Amino acid sequence: MNRIAHTADFRIKYPADKLFPLFSAEGEKLWVPGWDYENIMGTTELRENYVFLTTNHDHAATSAIWIVKNYQPEDYLVEFYKVEPEEKVGFIKVHCTSLSESDTKVEVTYEYIALSEKGKAFIKDFTTEDYTAFIGEWGELLSSYLKL
Repeated sequence: MNRIAHTADFRIKYPADKLFPLFSAEGEKLWVPGWDYENIMGTTELRENYVFLTTNHDHAATSAIWIVKNYQPEDYLVEFYKVEPEEKVGFIKVHCTSLSESDTKVEVTYEYIALSEKGKAFIKDFTTEDYTAFIGEWGELLSSYLKL
């Protein structure tokens, strides 16, 4: 198997317009333990074609190059390419939907394409159950950060 994709969602009692900025390189520093990135753009303002680097985070066995593919803050949508050279390429989509003034649905898709045997091994072990738990943890971490 060379490719896998999973989608999961959660609801959180927080306005979408205030929640959405937390799904950026800078925003994740606030709620994800150990998250950090290398800012190579000289700004923290997210936009399409924004590039940043991470090491060993988010299913990464190696350093990763992240590129913002699509950024539509008015629709609470952001999509990233995540390139782990010689292992895998990821496509990550985060879409927040406002259900009410204080209730938001967050849908997250991770798709990976293997570039090597190591990438194929990752894909083989990237189960729906593991992914559901991973995204469930996002809801827990955000709730804790937002003190909900």
